[in-house]
Amino acid sequence: MTEFWETSFIKNQTMWGFEPADSAILTKDYFKEKNVKDVLIPGIGYGRNAKVFMENGMDVTGIEISKTAIELARESGLEIPIFHGPVSDMPFDDRQYDGIFSYALLHLLSEEERVKFIRDCYAQLKPGGYMVFTTISKDAPMYGKGTQLGEDYFEIMDGVKMFFYDEDSIKRDFGDYGLLEVTEMMEPHKNAEGKPPFPFMVITCRKEI
Repeated sequence: MTEFWETSFIKNQTMWGFEPADSAILTKDYFKEKNVKDVLIPGIGYGRNAKVFMENGMDVTGIEISKTAIELARESGLEIPIFHGPVSDMPFDDRQYDGIFSYALLHLLSEEERVKFIRDCYAQLKPGGYMVFTTISKDAPMYGKGTQLGEDYFEIMDGVKMFFYDEDSIKRDFGDYGLLEVTEMMEPHKNAEGKPPFPFMVITCRKEI
């Protein structure tokens, strides 16, 4: 996974542009409404989804597997704490956060990694805090393509393994972690005109006080 993303960022640099994902904008609104002050973003990449939170008065900390992505974030002026390493190494600090936002990362993990990631994120939430995960849906056009590795789990291309969520698997994975709401949304490719949007699931959880 490290090698794949490092190679991708070296080759493609700021491959998604700098405009935040729609689900990041919606989560920013939700976090503002809930008075979230500090946000952890695992898989922050080069930071395209970080600035929308920062511009709205929230402190952001990132986790990123690719050194090149962190360098790109620095080059774009993102001077925030970013821990270098895979999310499987969480926690990187002993802080708890008001909010956690994870975009398009969860579905790239194996079952064992997903279980640990969700548990680790929940552990790093303050009581009453919120975590939001945007993940790929079984309605995505890649579902069922490539080599099947398990139920709803496929290697869609060399080095890219994806788990495709539906409401049942979300309830299974998040049922013990304060699951509040699941919404479906189409995420446009903002820097690739003409490319069809992907169907995502937005999973919102709250930690009990």
